[in-house]
Amino acid sequence: MSTPVDLLINARWVIPVEPAGVTLEHHAVAVDCGRILGVLPQDDARVRYVAQRTVNLPDHVLIPGLVNLHAHCAMNLMRGIADDLPLMRWLQEAIWPAEAKHVSRNFVRDGTLLAAAEMLRGGITTCNEMYFHPDAAAEAFDQAGMRAVVGVTVLDFPTPYASDADDYLRKGLAARDQWRDHSRISFSLAPHAPYTVSDATFIRIASLAAELDAIIHIHIHETAHEISESLTHHGVRPLSRLAGLELLGGNFVGVHAVHLDDSDIDLLLRHNCSVAHCPSSNMKLASGVAPVARLLASGITVGLGTDGAASNNRLDLFQEMRHASLLAKVTTFDATVVPAHAAIRMATLSPAQALGLGHRIGSIEAGKEADLCAVALDTLETRPCFDPASHLAYVAGREHVSHVWVEGEIRVDKGHSVLQLNDTELLGFAALWQTRLSN
Repeated sequence: MSTPVDLLINARWVIPVEPAGVTLEHHAVAVDCGRILGVLPQDDARVRYVAQRTVNLPDHVLIPGLVNLHAHCAMNLMRGIADDLPLMRWLQEAIWPAEAKHVSRNFVRDGTLLAAAEMLRGGITTCNEMYFHPDAAAEAFDQAGMRAVVGVTVLDFPTPYASDADDYLRKGLAARDQWRDHSRISFSLAPHAPYTVSDATFIRIASLAAELDAIIHIHIHETAHEISESLTHHGVRPLSRLAGLELLGGNFVGVHAVHLDDSDIDLLLRHNCSVAHCPSSNMKLASGVAPVARLLASGITVGLGTDGAASNNRLDLFQEMRHASLLAKVTTFDATVVPAHAAIRMATLSPAQALGLGHRIGSIEAGKEADLCAVALDTLETRPCFDPASHLAYVAGREHVSHVWVEGEIRVDKGHSVLQLNDTELLGFAALWQTRLSN
């Protein structure tokens, strides 16, 4: 007797990510109650399952939903506001003044809705977020139907959102309590960076992270200036300082990690830390190139992030896969490093594992939640296709995403968003905030 299921997806190719390096042809994925029941040949699936809905993808590759390991989603409203500046000038002369004038709960909610729509259309189903007003960000992600890890952002200086570190933590933890039992929304502790957070605050964050079993999400070693300033003021490199404050561990996600020496890599490895690699943002801000090949060879988990749209300027993990692979090759003079399957893993399972979600998402395996992305390879620019993994890393773009599911629910259908808000409403938000930011 056939087993009833909610959804059966028949695809020309399935790249499950786990096991690694595998591409399945003419396979089906059965989904019921938001979870994957099985991955099997299509002929077998027709016998074993009877589906309420069947989706046929004859010229597509089905992959896990992409996981964005680092973003500032509300900054979609500042896309292009301050281009072609190095990091500290970009922050001090443009971004921080704009935030001081305009950031509010509505700003964060509207900007995060715009970002969520952009990410979903590009196959991103999970976002690791860091910004102000985490309650508003969580509301937007929930409305969009995305999965998110929302950061309790902490700094040691005042902003319109909070007055001091205690205030940031109080407000962020209240938001965490509000969303405690949500299936798709969880929270991290997100101290901004070593140069904006004091030792006393870091000690408190380390204690809270242990108590709450929370991810620590932080910018680290992004620029050479950051390293020299830490040596001047603290006598050690930033990662060594954080190690001494007991922040490093399996729950630590260090963002950028561009300027690393052997001692830094050893610390990351010994403490089982993960790295969020943001190649496009690092290039645009001229911060440098992270030593991704060395990190991967050392066994350190590396996932891809977009950073915010004010410094990228797009939330596009297909672009990040391509940049990550090509930068690793050209900086090592080794064309074999970060091959296509490795780049795909850096956009799916590796960031899921970094967030403590690897048992739930990041690969197409029975028992996992059905966060899935289909990419159409039926256009002139994607033909011929000898290897769909190669096409994902080097040919296809987010414009080729045809279908996206989160927990088995359709979010993008034949390239069109299936959201509570339509494009007209989202464009209205963008126009409103462009006017305000321009004045």
